[in-house]
Amino acid sequence: MNFTGPHRPCPNDDDTTAPVELPHVLVTVAEDGTLAAMVDGTPYASPDASVWTRATFGPLMDAITKDRTIAVRVEVRENDGSVFTDILRTRKPRRAVALTESPLPETRRSRHARRVPRLAEVTAGGFVPGEDVAVATIVSQTDATGTGEARALIDLDDLPDGTHEVILFGRISGTLAVRRLT
Repeated sequence: MNFTGPHRPCPNDDDTTAPVELPHVLVTVAEDGTLAAMVDGTPYASPDASVWTRATFGPLMDAITKDRTIAVRVEVRENDGSVFTDILRTRKPRRAVALTESPLPETRRSRHARRVPRLAEVTAGGFVPGEDVAVATIVSQTDATGTGEARALIDLDDLPDGTHEVILFGRISGTLAVRRLT
């Protein structure tokens, strides 16, 4: 009798599958605040031949990740010798709404779908440039700008009744800002 189960490959087993590797983005910050970016060892230049700066860190990451459709490992080396590492994940794709050729009768749901959102802007400073900033009551997430400032637009109709405050939380810096909605 054989009491052993089926063989499952272990990490030490020789097999033909390769580990998943993310593209490696290396951003080096010069003393004047300009950025030099490399993707898997290849220099990544600005599409309009301008210089990348701290203020354009977000657009740089958007360009490299093709608007967050590709996950990457990012390493930022500051000119003082400090190093920050993070993984930028992909965003969930939004479904496109197909246009119908014949108009459908209006329902309460369709009226709600075409309503104009009531938005409130919440800003705070002190975040690490480019870090993910959680917005709580967690209704969305945003990224910090190259200057370390975060901005969130909140649809007031998405909040539960009685919610009058929002928290911005820096996932890397731990910066916490509580702002009242007005």
